[in-house]
Amino acid sequence: MIIVQDTFVCKPGNASKLAKLFREWADLRPKGRNTAILTDMTGQFHRLIVRGEWESLAAYEEEIKNMEKNMSSEEKAMMEKFKDMNEMYVSGSREIYKVW
Repeated sequence: MIIVQDTFVCKPGNASKLAKLFREWADLRPKGRNTAILTDMTGQFHRLIVRGEWESLAAYEEEIKNMEKNMSSEEKAMMEKFKDMNEMYVSGSREIYKVW
């Protein structure tokens, strides 16, 4: 199993707004992904982390590759809400971990 963690450093006042968008998005996803939406309580301010689980790196890559092809109308509508997302954060990163 792998864990993929996307971290966003948001502009002040935007972490909770972006967290709400990702929570709404996560609720549309397959339940087996164990998607978690996290905001900082300590450390660097204004951080949002989106964490998910996949069986393998190949499974993650396949899902990303086919994401747009297999979108439901609900998911397409959700993606429209993300159109201004880039204005809400200043930087970000992705970490991928193998679970032993």
